[in-house]
Amino acid sequence: MKANAIFGLTMEAVTILEHEILLFIQESVRADWLEGFMKAVTFLGNGGWFFIVLGIILAVYPKTRTCGFLVLAALAVDAVILNLGLKNLVQRVRPYDQFSDLILLVERQKDFSFPSGHSGCAFAAAGVLLLAPPTGKRAFGWGMLALAVTIGFSRLYVGVHFPTDVLAGAAIGFLSALAVVSLYRRRERRENKSPAPDVREQKNREKSGL
Repeated sequence: MKANAIFGLTMEAVTILEHEILLFIQESVRADWLEGFMKAVTFLGNGGWFFIVLGIILAVYPKTRTCGFLVLAALAVDAVILNLGLKNLVQRVRPYDQFSDLILLVERQKDFSFPSGHSGCAFAAAGVLLLAPPTGKRAFGWGMLALAVTIGFSRLYVGVHFPTDVLAGAAIGFLSALAVVSLYRRRERRENKSPAPDVREQKNREKSGL
């Protein structure tokens, strides 16, 4: 009971601090000239459509096919953990439903707040492009990382997420990318270590005395 009470008080204090951060963004960062840009950026993460299309485009071309499939796999892992799992498990209420002084710039969201799905898919795609760059160079990956950070911030800007929602989504997305790339490379190493079929056949003949 005592531990639960301490945890509850801690989370309450964190939520109050996050509310102050969102108020600061609302009152000191928001500007008319920036609103359209932030809405456009946040739109890129709706349903992960931009990153799904990116993965499909990369998968079409032979030179970038592996990277494309890895992006799509990372997005799938992120969606299962985040959208199907943690959101429904934690069930955190959106900031605008908790604090009436927060002004929403986009439509009300239908799902729960924690973690941020937009941040998750953005960092999943950026993570793959950094860890397994399609052309061997990470310039594109760094650009996608910058976009992912901007998308994460846009979720705070438009008032639909707490900062910890965005941070958690980013972490889960990047870890999803890391897991997918690590599994792929492990499989690749195993295949490279395996002898060719004709070599295996020759070894079998030697063992049988043929």
